[in-house]
Amino acid sequence: MSSVEEFRAEIRGWLTAHLTGAFEGLRGRGGPGREHESFAERLAWERHMAAEGWACVGWPREHGGRGAAIGQQVAFHEEYALAGAPARVNHIGEQLLGPTLMAFGTPGQRARFLPPIVAAEELWCQGYSEPDAGSDLANVRTRAERDGGDWVVTGQKIWTSLAQDAQWCFVVARTEPGSSRHAGLSYLLVPLDQPGVEIRPIRQLTGTSEFNEVYFDGARTRAEHVVGEPGDGWRVAMATLGFERGVSTLGQQVGFRRELEALIGLARGNGAADDPLIRDRLARAWTGLETIRCNALRMLDGVAAGAPGPEASIGKIYWATWHRELGELAMSVLGAGGMTAPEAPYELDEWQRLFLFSRADTLYAGSNEIQRNIIAERVLGLPREIRP
Repeated sequence: MSSVEEFRAEIRGWLTAHLTGAFEGLRGRGGPGREHESFAERLAWERHMAAEGWACVGWPREHGGRGAAIGQQVAFHEEYALAGAPARVNHIGEQLLGPTLMAFGTPGQRARFLPPIVAAEELWCQGYSEPDAGSDLANVRTRAERDGGDWVVTGQKIWTSLAQDAQWCFVVARTEPGSSRHAGLSYLLVPLDQPGVEIRPIRQLTGTSEFNEVYFDGARTRAEHVVGEPGDGWRVAMATLGFERGVSTLGQQVGFRRELEALIGLARGNGAADDPLIRDRLARAWTGLETIRCNALRMLDGVAAGAPGPEASIGKIYWATWHRELGELAMSVLGAGGMTAPEAPYELDEWQRLFLFSRADTLYAGSNEIQRNIIAERVLGLPREIRP
């Protein structure tokens, strides 16, 4: 038996043994559009995983992880999804900030921030998008100024996932007055529980509020909480985005496959599969999912080298568009009944939630338009888009 197969068997056995008792009811809980579900219980599960040595499996052992190789990480994320284990609440710290600090952080920053991430004692959110910048990260206006031993942060971030539950935010802010675009930005680690920080949940089409507006009005963070050099924030921020599209996307596709299989079952059960057009769209969805998986496996070569390559942007466009179209297909399978809520107080069913929330897939984490620009300009070397 190979080491990957042994690792897969080990995590499968651990999940079978531990997703029981108080944790049994967490199966299938949480995820996009449903982050409000059983949050405290999912956090307790996260800390249980950490205590058992199953947090941050891909991190080096010296930073508190298991040092799992790429193939073992894939096995972990796939088995976790196959078990129906609850959506992770520590994803942003574990998958985004942690690898960024390992690559760009100082020894002091790694010693301060990595252990609480491993233990799920401190949760993080991402302060990138702004109302006037959209997906154009280089156009941020949030600013930070030095005041003795602190950075003083003023500005607004938007679409900040899980800010209402996080203790810290990594913020891209302009620290060089008069700078523009990619120059003069810094990557700051900012505590949220302080005067000068206001978090306002954004109510979405699904009725949930996992996205937030975050206002900084003279909020402070210590001078040593800048990752990389001041003014070098663009390079650090781009590396974080690369880590965001890493190995964990293989587990995401297990969830996609489960949704597609359930939709096929629904179409067979209600007669929608008798329509040749519906059958064709279901077949296209199946082949599209296979394409997503092939691209993700191709991307692993870049992950093994330190960061995903252009396949990451290609994959983001493809899976986001595929998932949005799956939501549209679900409405076609449901027919007219999909336009009505089952009963008061008019809560959405799983297919209505999928349709509405997947509209955001092609926008968050870099819109399709921005991803196409990245591919065109940085991968294919085409002329840059004309900007004002």
